Amino acid sequence: MHRWIMALFVTLWLAGCSEPPWQTKDISGLMPPLAFELVDENGKDVNADQFLGKSTLLFFGFTHCPDVCPTTLARLDAATQRMGEAARDDIQVLFVSVDPRRDDAETLREYTDAFGPQFIGLTGDKAALDELTRRYRVTYGYGEEDSEGNYDVSHSSAVFAFNDQGEARLLIRDSDPMEAVVADLERLASGA
Repeated sequence: MHRWIMALFVTLWLAGCSEPPWQTKDISGLMPPLAFELVDENGKDVNADQFLGKSTLLFFGFTHCPDVCPTTLARLDAATQRMGEAARDDIQVLFVSVDPRRDDAETLREYTDAFGPQFIGLTGDKAALDELTRRYRVTYGYGEEDSEGNYDVSHSSAVFAFNDQGEARLLIRDSDPMEAVVADLERLASGA
């Protein structure tokens, strides 16, 4: 009887010490760490190592996007605004444009500045973008040009979240409740 009680006590103690599950999609161990070589919104070559030390949200899109990109970035801004100042300061959002033809450094900077200082625009040539999107199993494609040269770009609406060491932790979807996103971002910023 004593062994049974002791085993129950140990089981309950271990259960109490375990981390609660993430509220958004846990991708720990399913995706590779953050890695890329791109150009930032200031026209400088950058790589993923330069963004280590802060929790990083990675989102693929383009500045001429009529709906998904501005909605997703505004939602991420709203989520970070609900966080405490220390946690908010630990979050950076990397907006990777998959439309380098139209999204030069100045266009990216103007676009990301509208969302806040933690938003950073990145892009690259097709080879660099293809390498990065393949790495995270994301697709993108270009629609037909209209008579004025405008076209749409299809892309994912998911946001990848990495810890401060660049390890993949979460996939945040537009269907995730705001409370869940805020809670997970606060936990990520605290070092989880």
